[in-house]
Amino acid sequence: MFADPSTIDDAVRDNLSRVLSTPVGPAELDPDRDLAEGYGLTSMQKVMFLMSACDDTGVGLEVFTEPDVAAMRTLRDVTTALAAHAGEGAE
Repeated sequence: MFADPSTIDDAVRDNLSRVLSTPVGPAELDPDRDLAEGYGLTSMQKVMFLMSACDDTGVGLEVFTEPDVAAMRTLRDVTTALAAHAGEGAE
C-alpha cells in the first residue's frame, strides 16, 4: 500500500508516539534509539505499536516471525521491516 519509505516512516513514528507512556512527538523520536531501553516500551506496548503500524501501512503482521519481531529493536528496524513488505497487503 505504501511504497514511499518516508510515508512508512511517518506512520511508524505516529504509532510509536501514541503508545509511549511518556509523551514524545513523532518528529522527536530517534530512529536508532532502542525501543525498550531508550523509550521504555513494554512487550504489550510493542505488540500494540506493531499491530497499528502494520494496519496503517497495509502490511500484514503475519508476515513476521517471532524472531523478526524480536529483531525490531529500533524505530529504524521497524520501518525497514515494514518497507520490505510494503505492497504485499494485509491478509
